[in-house]
Amino acid sequence: MVRLNRIYTRTGDDGTTGLADGSRLSKAEPRMAAIGDVDEANCAIGVALTLIKDRPTHATLRRIQNELFDLGADLATPGEDFAPSDMALRITADQVERLEQEIDAMNAVVEPLKSFILPGGTPAAAALHQARAVTRRAERSAVTAASEDSLNPLALQYLNRLSDHLFVLARVTNASADGDVLWRPGASRAKSQQADP
Repeated sequence: MVRLNRIYTRTGDDGTTGLADGSRLSKAEPRMAAIGDVDEANCAIGVALTLIKDRPTHATLRRIQNELFDLGADLATPGEDFAPSDMALRITADQVERLEQEIDAMNAVVEPLKSFILPGGTPAAAALHQARAVTRRAERSAVTAASEDSLNPLALQYLNRLSDHLFVLARVTNASADGDVLWRPGASRAKSQQADP
């Protein structure tokens, strides 16, 4: 277990931070941007959780939050061996597959998409869409970091699936209210043209 007796250590005052193997890295490095964006995605899910009352959904998102901490640890562990060990937390194929199974189960209970949808609807769905967008950014940051360092490809797959998961969960959440907010291409342009003399 992690034990934190002090919150500040002053070791990062020089603009570096420690990785899991004890090495230090500039906080400006792409690996650190990815770790930070994963943390922000986790926070966004935490906000969404405050708006969700459904217990199974709550449990699913709590599990995902825990897995995002595992993913952050994975990204913070340099090396070429991505097998989990006592010394390295790694995202595994079964975690990615679980997200896929949950996506398929949720997608089966919503109407097929007939249009792109706007992020919104219920407060919970809007928060899930926000979490989805932040997760997409975390994925982009991880892809950038992977172009410079070896990263676990399953960590990137997990982020890709998670954004899809959050998108479908937002749709399920809206289905219990007034449904998705549909994009109507050019709708505002058509109205402004009608208003012109």
